[in-house]
Amino acid sequence: MMQAHPPAAFTRTAAEGSDHAIVMKAVWKVFGAREREAIAAIRGEGLDKQQVAERFGCVVGVAGIDISVARGEIFCVMGLSGSGKSTLIRHINRLLEPSAGEIFIDGENILAKTPAELRALRSHKIGMVFQSFGLLPHRTVRDNVALPLEIQGATKQRRFDVAEAALAKVNLAGWGDRYCQELSGGMQQRVGLARALAADPAILLMDEPFSALDPLIRRQLQDEFVALSKSMGKTVIFITHDLDEAIRIGDRIAIMKDGAIIQTDTPEEMVTSPKHEYVARFIADISRLNVITARRIMRPVAEAGPQERGLRRVAEQDLLSTLVDIAAASPDPLAVEDTSGNIVGIVDRQSILDGLRKGDTA
Repeated sequence: MMQAHPPAAFTRTAAEGSDHAIVMKAVWKVFGAREREAIAAIRGEGLDKQQVAERFGCVVGVAGIDISVARGEIFCVMGLSGSGKSTLIRHINRLLEPSAGEIFIDGENILAKTPAELRALRSHKIGMVFQSFGLLPHRTVRDNVALPLEIQGATKQRRFDVAEAALAKVNLAGWGDRYCQELSGGMQQRVGLARALAADPAILLMDEPFSALDPLIRRQLQDEFVALSKSMGKTVIFITHDLDEAIRIGDRIAIMKDGAIIQTDTPEEMVTSPKHEYVARFIADISRLNVITARRIMRPVAEAGPQERGLRRVAEQDLLSTLVDIAAASPDPLAVEDTSGNIVGIVDRQSILDGLRKGDTA
């Protein structure tokens, strides 16, 4: 049976969602003439994707999606090919119309917008970066980046200035007069990102933007993208089929299967507490070293005494990889401090070994 699962965190109604950039409520997309019948049968009889195709000749794209994305959050949606992740993201800017459900951007129901209002939303508030780059070969790099501003009717000088600033943000200063075919794949993807940033949208939709790149370039762009999006305060929906990538960049991750979201959690919770067998299989080979934090494995202390205060200190968010390096050099326990500098826990070598083991560390 296809069943949508609500997010583990950040879940609120649209009326409560003043701190949310994106809210999707019970969103369905079924491709086919008998979409309403198919949705009713899924809800009432628990039909799966194959049964829907056989009985109604319809294809289930997304099934009862409920997500709430906070402002400034990097929200990763991952799943195998055909899971519905790219279909989901295309509803946020209404490149696809849902069969049922509601979609809110900054509290506004985008399904109620007129065509003109929708164009304004896409031009000013939402940027999109595709896997295929989508660059225009007859235009220079600068003119590709300036395209959103040209559509908005900006002056030539403003287009030039904004494009140059956007290129500098993605480390392509000085490349504006080149043509895209002169650039490597990684550089072309930077151009695509700069174009999305040129209109200064509050929301970025990223559809597997780095999946076609070599591993080393991909990792470099992941790091640069996270730093850039955080510094600019962008809200990001990032689509990927790579769990390592999702864990590396996401504040939270939603895993999709057959059009439904089966778990939404932070990377640490996803790795330590999979709530579905399908998720457990996904995370089985993930290294815990760069996911588990000191807070997760520490032994809490109600009040630190002189013995704890004399220990070497680490931060709550320090990763297991850091703790392993420290523990290898000294047998002494470590005092874990919060952001105010208070000691809130103790980590010893046994805690670290427990954190390295598979299974829940809670």
